[in-house]
Amino acid sequence: MTTVRYKPGVRMLAMLCMLFVTGCAATRESSRVEVPAMHTMDEFRDQHLAEVADPWETFNRNIYRFNYYFDKNLFLPVVSGYEFITPTFVQKRVSGIYNNLGEVRNLTNSLFQLKGRESVTTLGRFLTNSTIGLAGMFDPATSFGLKRRNEDFGQTLGYWGVDSGPYLVLPVFGPSSLRDTGGLAVDSGINYAIYTAVAPFENTGNSGAITTGVKTGEAIDARHQQPFRYYESGYPFEYYMVRFLYHEKRKMESFPPVIEPVKTPKLPDGQ
Repeated sequence: MTTVRYKPGVRMLAMLCMLFVTGCAATRESSRVEVPAMHTMDEFRDQHLAEVADPWETFNRNIYRFNYYFDKNLFLPVVSGYEFITPTFVQKRVSGIYNNLGEVRNLTNSLFQLKGRESVTTLGRFLTNSTIGLAGMFDPATSFGLKRRNEDFGQTLGYWGVDSGPYLVLPVFGPSSLRDTGGLAVDSGINYAIYTAVAPFENTGNSGAITTGVKTGEAIDARHQQPFRYYESGYPFEYYMVRFLYHEKRKMESFPPVIEPVKTPKLPDGQ
């Protein structure tokens, strides 16, 4: 089956037009008698917005709603409390430390994808920020031209041609896919194996409590760095829009290797 690829400009224009139309419909004053909708989502099933496999939509919508209530009633209040009592300067230093630890995942997946240059860059970032940057509190590596390259095992699978599979919304973690969920499990297993091998708090006598605190802080910081808030986009079809944007983002991040055919140079006549 041939996949039609749209130019970025055309795709963005179509998205903006859709947002404009739905935004106008959402803000227009309602009349006394409700006017039936002129269109339904079923009419757009053949459009690019709906080209995401979602056989578990009912389940996914329920989890999406659960994540909203979990965010609103538990996670975001904790994050807000953290932001209230922690100076901005300290928040940035904490984020830097956790981001630096995330370079281990970036490095392992760059190696899995046989990306030599990216692997060297990521290793250079980790070593630079771990030393000169004081465990990642500061980011001198970026000023040295070593840009961060986010990689995960879901991208690694996509790089080697594994299809994303059906869309899946995970509790707390949010939008994902069958492939990316498996990738998340592999990344978590690798991180756990590395952490167990290093055992940085083994001799403290409170290894379990410290580890729990570090992981809790990591989760709070990750939500702190994520600006998305459920049902605050103003889009009447937010579930579909989030699903579409996640699918497109992961597709761009997981390009498989392109093997170019070897071109034989044309020799002059008589040779």
